[in-house]
Amino acid sequence: MAMLINGQPGEQVSALDRGLAYGDGIYRTIEIRAGQPRLWTWQYRRLVADARRLKLPVPDAALLLDEIGQLAGGLEQGVAKIVLTRGVGARGYAMPADVRPTRMVSVTAWAGYPPERARDGVHVRWCDTRLACQPLLAGIKHLNRLENVLARSEWSDPDIHEGLMLDTRGLLVEATMSNVYLVTGQQIITPKLDQSGVQGMLRDWLFAHAPQLGYPLVEAEILPAQLQAADAVFLSNSLIGLWPVASIDGQSLPHAHPCCAQLQALLAAEN
Repeated sequence: MAMLINGQPGEQVSALDRGLAYGDGIYRTIEIRAGQPRLWTWQYRRLVADARRLKLPVPDAALLLDEIGQLAGGLEQGVAKIVLTRGVGARGYAMPADVRPTRMVSVTAWAGYPPERARDGVHVRWCDTRLACQPLLAGIKHLNRLENVLARSEWSDPDIHEGLMLDTRGLLVEATMSNVYLVTGQQIITPKLDQSGVQGMLRDWLFAHAPQLGYPLVEAEILPAQLQAADAVFLSNSLIGLWPVASIDGQSLPHAHPCCAQLQALLAAEN
């Protein structure tokens, strides 16, 4: 891994950093292709939206691109991660008046995922861990991800590829590392993220591009039973792309729906 902290090579931050003490910050994970961040416009737009909601100073796009370029130059495929915290602060929850954010940019080589997951679909399970409802944080990719960590710890079977998560009301929100979509007829439905969950960059992309293929994307409250009744279910994040869901807790789902294949092809053509 190669890393810059506030533009300087290094791997250490202060023990007083609010990102460490309180999870006071945000992050983005970005695919690198031919030394360049993929879908950068969408990634930066989401970073800015999250930073503004947490009242964090927003780094300049050109600065971040330069730092990613320094680390990813010559790398055919990799993963970049941007972490932005509120920086060092005194003890206590109060936000410092003079915010000096900590900016961490790292790049690692691509480990990848087996291509058959995108082609043949993945096997998922329901998680017992529930997501708390907190509208002030809903949608933000903030540094407090303990619910997802606990949910992912529920299984070690390598044949299970993801875990679906409900909130405390019993409504579908997301999977541990991805957003969820149901295809019903000529429409795609995705859970509302007004109470909890992470609004992934590809979710934004799908809202803009799915209608081009004749599949309007809408938000709704989704109960678990609706997944078994859907024409297809698929997942998204910036590294996996789009994965059809082949089964949930061992129960097969239809996963060869043309909608997912068409979206995968459209996404593959994006830089």
